[in-house]
Amino acid sequence: MKIGWQPGKWLEKKAKLGNRGLPVGTIAYYGPDDRRASKVVASVFRTSLDELDEMRKWFSDTSDVRRDGKIAGEIAAFFRAEEVRSVSMIDRIIGCPHEEGIDYPKGEACPQCPFWTGRDRWTGEKLKS
Repeated sequence: MKIGWQPGKWLEKKAKLGNRGLPVGTIAYYGPDDRRASKVVASVFRTSLDELDEMRKWFSDTSDVRRDGKIAGEIAAFFRAEEVRSVSMIDRIIGCPHEEGIDYPKGEACPQCPFWTGRDRWTGEKLKS
């Protein structure tokens, strides 16, 4: 029995293939802590990694967006429509889903996500004061 197209596996495979040239699609996960991703951002860089061309965001108040097949399908469809050749994605949640300067004042910690206060967004480790 043949299994149909699996967008999550397609995205993982594209990421494992490494740099295959432009356009590049990026995927980043954000959450209130390091266990549940409530936001995913997918971006496309067509001609340069310095110039963002397209960006889309997905949110969930209850589930982990990393395990949502519908969202994975929409990201894969977005990347296929943009003819993405390379996919870069990080394997962890890299910070708060709220946007500095939009959801809370610049230079301050997010009041809704105390977990990230004083933490390195890339490692999740507490910063030394």
